[in-house]
Amino acid sequence: MSLVVFQHADNEGPAVLGGVLQAQGHKLQPIRLYDGEPVPADLDNVDGVVSMGGPMNVDEIVEHPWIEDEMAYLRAAHDANVPIVGVCLGAQLIAGALGGTVAAMEQPEVGWQNLKLAFPGTIDPVYTGIGWETTQFHLHGQEVTKLPPGAAPLAGSAMCRNQAFKVGLTTYAFQYHFEWDRAGLDTFAHDAIVMRAGDTPAQIQSQTREFYDDYRRLGDRLCHTLATILLPIDKR
Repeated sequence: MSLVVFQHADNEGPAVLGGVLQAQGHKLQPIRLYDGEPVPADLDNVDGVVSMGGPMNVDEIVEHPWIEDEMAYLRAAHDANVPIVGVCLGAQLIAGALGGTVAAMEQPEVGWQNLKLAFPGTIDPVYTGIGWETTQFHLHGQEVTKLPPGAAPLAGSAMCRNQAFKVGLTTYAFQYHFEWDRAGLDTFAHDAIVMRAGDTPAQIQSQTREFYDDYRRLGDRLCHTLATILLPIDKR
């Protein structure tokens, strides 16, 4: 029994979230789609699915044929009530798989921005102990413009209305990054999208020094809540 972890780039693994899940007793089964590994054929012996970020877009199916396969897998997992967590690209793939819409933003959302919980987020158990307004890290040029049918909005930002949402009881999607450690944040401060947004790595790193401690504390709480409420080891 394990958690399937879809990785779309070699530098976008499950990071802190993965460490927390392993500490809770889960076995992670990384699927390195960027390296040609295939999407699993079925959900046999799968306790949950985690879909991480990546630099590609959900409509780049010609360049990345695995996108269709992963979305079909996410759809099957959702229909079978297998818990799913999606982060950044993973959130967009969930939206696309379940009938939502993803499109390019007018300007990429990069760096440290305010996140505000929507009403459903203020009462959702995964946000227990997390303030209604926090500062989170963002790195995306696409966004979910229309939620899947029946989805509940959980959080948004000034630039991106759908920063987090859930579909049903066991599928959660997060556009923002709560899972990175300090080294990861420093690495992505040099991502090409940073320059497209008009920022510089030095600006991002300066803000990281200011916000990191609270960010990691809140991110750890969210990781632990997902591990214990959405993916409890005793429900295997």
